[in-house]
Amino acid sequence: MTPQTHPRIHAAPNDMVPRIMVRAMFGLVGVVLALVSVATLTDRPVQNTPPVAALLTERAIILTGDASGAARVLDAQGALIADFTPETGGFVAGIERVIARERNKIGAAPTGPVILQLRAGNRLSLYDPATGWTAELMGFGASNSRTFARLLDQPKP
Repeated sequence: MTPQTHPRIHAAPNDMVPRIMVRAMFGLVGVVLALVSVATLTDRPVQNTPPVAALLTERAIILTGDASGAARVLDAQGALIADFTPETGGFVAGIERVIARERNKIGAAPTGPVILQLRAGNRLSLYDPATGWTAELMGFGASNSRTFARLLDQPKP
């Protein structure tokens, strides 16, 4: 019986990341972790947040969605503003899931209005008064931000 040969499981020395680079990466992660820990433990105030701009308009909306990506947007009285298919509503349904998760963390009612706000400088944001959660929608790309901007343009009943 001939001895079996086993395939090499390790990469060739020329294909491996240098050991010093791996150590440097872990060192950098350690430094960042230490800095964040110190800032958290000393209650250092948050810096470099966008300035609060003047409020131009706002609208209370209720978001509903499902895992397929379909979503519905209602006004505060329950009238339908927009009905998104699974192909077009993924971002709205995703935002709804984030809000539901934040509300679940504190035991708040899963349904309830959020405030869609347009501020000076064409900055669009979403604010949940139940949790204090807020998101600047410009950070999610122009097409996603535009989806919510159109909700402000819908006629109010």
